[in-house]
Amino acid sequence: MSSLQLLGFAAAFCTTAAFLPQAIKTIRSKATHAISLPMYLLLIVGIILWLSYGLILGDYPIIIANAITLFLCSIILILKIKYG
Repeated sequence: MSSLQLLGFAAAFCTTAAFLPQAIKTIRSKATHAISLPMYLLLIVGIILWLSYGLILGDYPIIIANAITLFLCSIILILKIKYG
């Protein structure tokens, strides 16, 4: 694995892990009143675009990070719609 790929995986880990505490808190509390629906919709569109970009390039750090982030953000969005 090249140092460039290691850098990509490190960045992917940090940005993906950043969503984990919010997802856990939202799942546990079901409190979504402070979460912006338009922001999460736009974020998910952006994540889908990044995931598509990564798939086209075959870039695993981009693919893995955005697939996991899409999953976490989708949970938050579903809870926002359900409990918001």
